[in-house]
Order: sequence, then C-alpha cells, then structure tokens
Amino acid sequence: MSARKAAYPINPVFLERWSPRAFDGSNMPKEHLLTILEAARWAPSAFNLQPWRFLYAVRGDENWKRFKDLLIPWNQEWAESASVLLYILSDSMTETKWGGEQISHSHSFDAGAAWACLALQASLMSYQAHAMTGVDFDRARTDLGIPSRFRIEAAAVVGRIGDPAILSEKLRAREVPSSRKSVTEFAFSGNFPC
Repeated sequence: MSARKAAYPINPVFLERWSPRAFDGSNMPKEHLLTILEAARWAPSAFNLQPWRFLYAVRGDENWKRFKDLLIPWNQEWAESASVLLYILSDSMTETKWGGEQISHSHSFDAGAAWACLALQASLMSYQAHAMTGVDFDRARTDLGIPSRFRIEAAAVVGRIGDPAILSEKLRAREVPSSRKSVTEFAFSGNFPC
C-alpha cells in the first residue's frame, strides 16, 4: 500500500501508481506488454478516432539500444534498467465526416488519456511506468521514421521496481512517490482565477 494520502476517497490504484527510476532489469512477458497496451486501446478519444500510436522496444531486442540512445543522457542512465521503452505519438490530423482531413484539436489530450490507461494498467499488474520528455525529438522523428503529421508526445519506460541502490546518489534521493497539488490549486468554480 502506498504512503500517499488522498484528500478525498479514490481508488488506491491512483495512489499506488508512481514514476520510479530504479527498475529490476527483468524481461516482461509479451502477454503482459500486450495487456498493458490493450488498456491504452480502450481510452476515450474525440469521435473515437484513437489518434495515439505507441512504438516500443523490449529489453534486449534489436531496437532497445536505438530507442534508448534517443533519450537525453540523464534519462538513458536510469531507463537502461526498465523492461520496455515506448515512444508515445499522436496523429495531429483527423478525418472529417465529409471525407477530408483537418487539424485535430484533441490529439495530444487523447494520447494523454491512452497513456494514463497504460500507466494504471501497468500499476495494477505490479509494474510501474515513467514517462519523460527528455528526448532528442528531431533524431527520434528521423530515426523512427515518424511522419510529420504525428506529434511525438513523450517516451516512457515500464518495468518492475528495482533496488534504488542501482541509481546514482542524485537520482536515489528522488526515488520516492511524489506528492500532488491540492484540488483547490487546480480546480475552480466559474472563471479562471485572477
């Protein structure tokens, strides 16, 4: 059980999900990865267009080093011990009911919903997921062959929590679930506060 405390009653999965940096270096069974991705599949999206895409590499496969090398050095250092490395994309264009295409207003919002479902499913399966924007986005677009209409939202790793001793001293000090702003700091009745 998490040491985090909610101000209002919520399901424990929201408190138990966090973003560690120390993973145990184990391989993830393919069925577990597919279950985690299946949860992302069922995320809500505008007009049910499901604009998200996930590119992934699993520890030890032919894509692992290439995917890891697209992270900034700070993230490469700790992401190495994860089981899966993902790049989360969203399609910035949407088909209209008239057959054409237009810019999607909610592609990033929808991809974020899919990411949240993925992260929560991972947590339910005793994994944890950590998203990051410390990515060389230009290189990632080129090296991963991502078309210009797709926005690279973030990278993420998934794995089982490992011993924080594998981390540098600086990272080890941060290896605890973080707190959150109170509801009154981000939710307001009526107009935007002055």
